[in-house]
Amino acid sequence: MSGDFFSEEHNMFRRTLRKMLEKEAYPYFEEWERKREVPRAFWSKLGEQGYLCPMVSETYSGLGLDFGYSMILAEELERVGAGLASGIVLHSDIVIPYIEQYGTEEQKKRWLPKSITGEFISAIAMTEPGAGSDLAGIQTTAYLEGDFYILNGEKTFITNGINADFVVVVCKTNPNVNPSHRGISLIVVEKDTPGFKRGKKLNKIGMHSSDTGELIFEDAKVPAENLLGEEGKGFYYLMDKLQQERLLVAIEVQVEAEEMFRITKEYVKSRKAFNRSIADFQNTQFKLAEMATEIDIGRNYIIH
Repeated sequence: MSGDFFSEEHNMFRRTLRKMLEKEAYPYFEEWERKREVPRAFWSKLGEQGYLCPMVSETYSGLGLDFGYSMILAEELERVGAGLASGIVLHSDIVIPYIEQYGTEEQKKRWLPKSITGEFISAIAMTEPGAGSDLAGIQTTAYLEGDFYILNGEKTFITNGINADFVVVVCKTNPNVNPSHRGISLIVVEKDTPGFKRGKKLNKIGMHSSDTGELIFEDAKVPAENLLGEEGKGFYYLMDKLQQERLLVAIEVQVEAEEMFRITKEYVKSRKAFNRSIADFQNTQFKLAEMATEIDIGRNYIIH
């Protein structure tokens, strides 16, 4: 099922993307899972063909497309594998919107064009060893010293954390304010920043090709001009942009459910028991019908 909002241009975009992935991703995905990395060369191929950051304005070398194209990108990458979609979708449609909406002109010109070509990979660092969903409870701090912020803290479970060229770091620039969420700011930390280092790449039970790591800041010296938006407004920026992130996650797991159902149908048709295909057993048919109904409901919710 597809949404009514998909035009022929959207469908053409999907067809060409799918054709590209059949050539450049499907044959290599298992190898990327084993190596636990999506190669930079693949990011560059996506960028060359206009499949990264599709919503970014033409002013910054983007295509200025609508969210439907981002949805298609998420769906088709997810069909290849969750490990492929995770980092690319996060870069294109979760991190980059912060830069485009809240960045200065200089920041946009510095980070957006190379993010569109795949030369830059981005990440956003929220989660800490002691703080996840409770963003107001983060411990990472940054204080202004002359023309630099001095950043201290640790982040974990950061998608693209090991390979990112820049990271939007959620930190407290005023740890004493009450309520505490008013002291949160967003600061962009670039890969060669003094005092910034990567921890270990984390092992996971799945999504192996998606790079997930730890980030460590020990008196990291970040130029004050890397503050994103206004100081103390970071929590409000997050509350605004996390809506799209949650929608993209819903799109991805919907595709996972659809793909697992497809695989299951193929299996029950080929698996034999008591000289019959188990797809012929009534109980199997009931279970499949229940799954199909739930999956169809999920798709309708996402579309609406």
